Amino acid sequence: MGAQRDIGTFVVWDYVVFASMLLISAAIGIYYAFAGGGQQTSKDFLMGGRRMTAVPVALSLSASFMSAVTVLGTPAEIYRFGIMYSIFAITYFFVVVISAEVFLPVFYKLGITSTYEYLELRFNRCVRLCGTVLFIVQTILYTGIVIYAPALALNQVTGFDLWGAVVATGVVCTFYCTLGGLKAVIWTDVFQVGIMIAGFASVIIQSAVIQGGINGILNDAYNGGRLNFWKSLYINLVGLWIILVCSVFCGLALYSRYHDCDPWTAKKVSAADQV
Repeated sequence: MGAQRDIGTFVVWDYVVFASMLLISAAIGIYYAFAGGGQQTSKDFLMGGRRMTAVPVALSLSASFMSAVTVLGTPAEIYRFGIMYSIFAITYFFVVVISAEVFLPVFYKLGITSTYEYLELRFNRCVRLCGTVLFIVQTILYTGIVIYAPALALNQVTGFDLWGAVVATGVVCTFYCTLGGLKAVIWTDVFQVGIMIAGFASVIIQSAVIQGGINGILNDAYNGGRLNFWKSLYINLVGLWIILVCSVFCGLALYSRYHDCDPWTAKKVSAADQV
């Protein structure tokens, strides 16, 4: 192994950025709690009054799908096993096209707000309740993982108590969602997408500078067997979503940075997802 490398911790500016994110997210919730008379009806709270434009809604959906699990988990996955995970992105094309051309026009014409309303219209109330309960159970389990991921990251770089970070994250999210409704959720997601992309860009740029350019990262990844996309499927992937591409490349940057001194092998971290 080469020279010992310590796991980074927060400095003053990191705390400033982190605190600003929490404050801005909370401020968005407070703003939409009172702007335009506040959330006066369930239509305002749950559907943003049906006045939201396409771009922020699209970014919000991207943020919803690309949660902390993707932002933090994908680089660790690529670091450990290589880029065959990226084949997952090819499904996005089919999902988006089918949803936009087949399902959404039906929902829009019927004026419904969820698939569960459609289940009741198409079948009966019992089917709707079964679908709703299953979704609630799945969401509770998934949300636990989504909240745990950033809490784990905070615990690693700040020393915050893990469960304290879980509670704090949940409280902030609940705060702006409850006050501002769907509008607050959408615009907070737009803000957080910008933060995610900026974070990815800073990691990639700094890694490229440290490792001697993009070629250095790719060479290390190739020599370490991490450019193994072809193990997944013999098909050429046309393109990836921006956040997924960045996540994959961040994983390669992690491997390039620590390939001669693996923090997991050196017991600097207790699990691969802490990288």
